[in-house]
Amino acid sequence: MSVSAAIQEPVVPATQTVRSMTGFARVSGRISDHLGFTLSLKSVNHRFLDLHLRLPSGMDSLEMQLRRLLKQQLVRGHVEITLAIDRTLRGETAYDEDLIAAYIRTFREVAAKHKLNGEPDLNAIFRLPGVFGLEGRAANGAERGSEEETQAIEAAVLREIGPLVDSLNAMRTQEGQLLARELLAGLDRLRTMVDEAAGLREDVQQWYFERISQRIAAMLDGGSFDRERILQEAALIAERSDVDEEVTRLRTHIDHFRAMLEGGGETGKKLDFLMQEMNREANTLLSKTSGVAGNGPRITELGLGMKSEVEKLREQVQNLE
Repeated sequence: MSVSAAIQEPVVPATQTVRSMTGFARVSGRISDHLGFTLSLKSVNHRFLDLHLRLPSGMDSLEMQLRRLLKQQLVRGHVEITLAIDRTLRGETAYDEDLIAAYIRTFREVAAKHKLNGEPDLNAIFRLPGVFGLEGRAANGAERGSEEETQAIEAAVLREIGPLVDSLNAMRTQEGQLLARELLAGLDRLRTMVDEAAGLREDVQQWYFERISQRIAAMLDGGSFDRERILQEAALIAERSDVDEEVTRLRTHIDHFRAMLEGGGETGKKLDFLMQEMNREANTLLSKTSGVAGNGPRITELGLGMKSEVEKLREQVQNLE
């Protein structure tokens, strides 16, 4: 978001802890020479905390523990947790001779049956599941995914999940700092428009005063004088013409917004509600100055600018935790 050269870039206080809901973190580790894992966290904005876990089958216990830990450290956001298991042999390469022989035999039987020419491609065979290491059956015939292996993976993941969430939150905090600067810059622009509209308030009131004076004069010229009617109309026009209440509320909302943003914490939902209130005040200001002569068109322009700025701010607030 661009900022006028006349306005200095807002400085977010060092104690500010507002966080964005956008972040990513990943960690890889090895449990043994033939077993490793990669655990990743990715988060984007969401109204609530929405956890999506993608774990290998048979890890229901780990899923429940991860959900509990993540709910303790995260407040809002659509969070995807992905665990990928790496089963590879390091050092001496082992392969399943019986499985390779079966692949070759099957290839030749099918080729002969359909009268096709060609020989098996060894490179293609080596890429087939189960040929090397623990991808399918290990050289000693052990089954993949044993109970001991599952427990080892769970223990390793649970050791890493805490630091990984810290890394995710560090990125979300960094994104939050950048977002806070943009929000503060937007508040400065909004406050400038509100202050200018306040300065034009007297001109609008003068226009309405002249208008009601003309109406009163017309009533007197007509020979009729209804005191109660004149007072009612004067009160109604005065109420419709004065934007002081809207200007005051907008200033209060801006100050409240700034205080909550600088205070940090879980502010996203509160700030979103505050933006709705600001939009309502801008709409009311526009309705009061519609069709007013003099500086009326300028106030209308300012009111439209306020609504546009409020909408931009609200879109950015959607990313705050």
